[in-house]
Amino acid sequence: MIEPGPEDYNPPMTPWGHVWRTVLALVISGLAWGEIAYHEWPNGWFWLDLAGGVVSLALCFYRRRWPVSIALVLTLFGLFSMSAAGPAVLAVVSLCTRRNLRQIVPIALLNIVIGQIYLAYQPASDNGDPAWVSFTFNVVVTVAIVAFGMYIGSRRELIWTLRERARQAEAEQELRVERGRSAERERIAREMHDVLAHRISLVTMHAGALAYRTDLPPEQVRETARLIQTKAHEALTDLRQVLGMLRGEDGVPDRPQPTLADLDTLLDEARTSGMVVDYTNGLNGSRPAEQVGRTVYRIVQEALTNARKHAAGTHVSVTVAGDPARGLSVVVGNGKALGRSGRPAAPGSRLGLVGLRERAELTGGTLSIDETERSFTLRGWLPWAT
Repeated sequence: MIEPGPEDYNPPMTPWGHVWRTVLALVISGLAWGEIAYHEWPNGWFWLDLAGGVVSLALCFYRRRWPVSIALVLTLFGLFSMSAAGPAVLAVVSLCTRRNLRQIVPIALLNIVIGQIYLAYQPASDNGDPAWVSFTFNVVVTVAIVAFGMYIGSRRELIWTLRERARQAEAEQELRVERGRSAERERIAREMHDVLAHRISLVTMHAGALAYRTDLPPEQVRETARLIQTKAHEALTDLRQVLGMLRGEDGVPDRPQPTLADLDTLLDEARTSGMVVDYTNGLNGSRPAEQVGRTVYRIVQEALTNARKHAAGTHVSVTVAGDPARGLSVVVGNGKALGRSGRPAAPGSRLGLVGLRERAELTGGTLSIDETERSFTLRGWLPWAT
C-alpha cells in the first residue's frame, strides 16, 4: 500500500498559483474587513489592522515551509486584525491539506476562540445579533474551512496515488518485458550451444584427423571431407534458423525439439564419427514426460561433445534408467586423455555444463559432476513427470 506524505502529493507552487491564491486572500480580507474598517477609522485602529494584514500576507508565502507555525501566528493576528482573515484562511486550508488531526484540531479551536474574542471588543460589535448566532456562524465557517482543506488534501493524495500506481505498473510491465526478452535470449543462446557446439565439434574432430593423419587412404579422406561438408552444412542451417528467430523474421518455424526417442540417433551419429559409445537403457519400455526426455537428450549430447573435444578417442558409457516411482537417472562417463596428440584443443564456451544444470533445475532435477585424474562422469536425476 502506497502511503505518501504531504511533501509527495502537494504539487509544487507555480507563479500562477501564487498569484491567484494571493488575489483570493485579498478578496476574503476585503469582504471580512469592509464594514469593520469604516468603524476602525475614527479611533486609529484602522492602521493597526491594516499593518497586521500586510504582515500576514507576507508570512503566508511561508505556509508550506512551516505550516503549523504560520497557521498559528496568522490565527493569533485575528485578535486585532480582520484584514489578516484572508491570509489566515489560506494558511489554515494549507495546513488542513496535510490531514493531520493533531495539528488541525488545536488550530481550529483556537480560530473559534479568537473569533469570539474579536467579535466581543471590535468597534462594530454592537450589531444586534444574539451571541449564539455569532458563535454558530463562527463554528460553521471554521468547520467549512477545515473540511475544504482536508478535501483538497485527500484529492491530491488520491491523484498522486493513481499516478504512482500507473508509473509502477508501467515500470513493472517494462521489467516483465525485459525479463521475457532475457529469457528468450537465454533460450536461443542455449539452443545455439546445444546444437552448434555438437556439430562444430564433429567438424573439428574430423578436420583435425585430416590435418594430422597423413597416412589415410584417398577414399577415407574423401569420405571424411564429405562428412565435414555435411556437418558444416547442417551447422549453417541451424545457425540460419536461430538467427532468424533472433531477428524475429516471419516464416521462421521453431526448431523441432529432440526427445528421448532421438537418443539412439544421437549415439549412432557419435559412433559414426569414430567415438566408442556403450549405451544401457534401463527404462523397460516406459517413457517419461517429454520435457524430461528432452533434458536427458541434451545432457547426453553435451557430454558427448565434451568428450569429443577434451578426451578424443576415449571410451564413453551412457546409462539411462528409472521408473515413475524413482524418477529418471542419466549417467555419462568417459576416461581422460592420458597424453597429448599434438592437436590443438577445441575451444569451449565453458557454459555448456552451466546450461545443463539450469535445464535440470527447471525440471525439478539435479546435475552433478564426478571428476578424478582418470575419468569424468556426469550424473543427472530428473523427476519422471513435470
